Amino acid sequence: MTAAGRPASAAVAAAAEGEAPLLSVRRLGKSFRLDRGRELAVLRDVSFDVGAGEVVALVGESGSGKSTTALLIARLLVPTTGEIRLRGVDVLASEPRHASLAYRRQVQMIFQDPFASLNPIHTIRYHLERPLLRHGEARAEADLAEKVNRLLETVGLTPAADFARRHPHQLSGGQRQRVAIARALSVNPALIVADEPTSMLDVSLRIDLLNLMRDIKSDRRIGYLFITHDLGSARYFADRLLVMYAGEIVEAGRSDDVLDAPAHPYTRLLISSVPSATAALGAPEEPGGGVVARTAPVIGRGCPFADRCPSVMDRCREQAPALRPLSPGRTVRCHLYP
Repeated sequence: MTAAGRPASAAVAAAAEGEAPLLSVRRLGKSFRLDRGRELAVLRDVSFDVGAGEVVALVGESGSGKSTTALLIARLLVPTTGEIRLRGVDVLASEPRHASLAYRRQVQMIFQDPFASLNPIHTIRYHLERPLLRHGEARAEADLAEKVNRLLETVGLTPAADFARRHPHQLSGGQRQRVAIARALSVNPALIVADEPTSMLDVSLRIDLLNLMRDIKSDRRIGYLFITHDLGSARYFADRLLVMYAGEIVEAGRSDDVLDAPAHPYTRLLISSVPSATAALGAPEEPGGGVVARTAPVIGRGCPFADRCPSVMDRCREQAPALRPLSPGRTVRCHLYP
């Protein structure tokens, strides 16, 4: 057990037992072609694992590459470089352009906007029946109705028959997001990619949704890749934390370890920009939104954070740092740690 009383990471335990992680991403990269033959690299050398029943949170500012990573794992974008292994199988080698139905069954996604992720002209029953039929989870009408009702009950929408008859506009934002979770659960996935699932909800509803997702994780041993900019949600829900800046993972470790003792200067500035975390770190808050300046990263041969870093050295502008071990379970991409 950790100091916080939580069990050790599922990925670490799996590695100790020689078991392949549920999801293993290696050197993932994504570039988009611009005009005149130019390319824009938005993701570079991203590597991480997610174990069965583990929550790994990917945090960072808007534009850091979090959602691009989510779309690559969900196979809604095609990677430019790297590997995606699911239960040890290199899925890009066998499915280089499009994901198979089997992959989509194992990896489901919860989108950020519950207003846009459900078709307003269809009932809730329709949204849940489609994946059940597509993946052969139900055939007879009675079986289909029973499974739809069971899914709605699982996510706390009762009476289920009443909610099944409604349309999305007749539900609140929190209820719509629960339907999105039910839809993801309908095919019994092994991994759920949750892209900012609570960001469009009232603060009072966020903890309820996170508790629901945690209960589902415990009951079904589902792994989560949890994309968020909310450090409070990451600490509450995630076992491990990946901090992303300018398309690279700059720090990784157990959530409490990273948030209580951040190593990378960007992680420190990110935490200090959150009012509730400022006092704990002893960092002064700048007027106008914290110490993290809202400037675009400069991508070049050196560290992309160099122009914003309070600890910048000459070496930082000339040589990009590698991701290196800091302590057991901790890595950091910074020249401050040779």
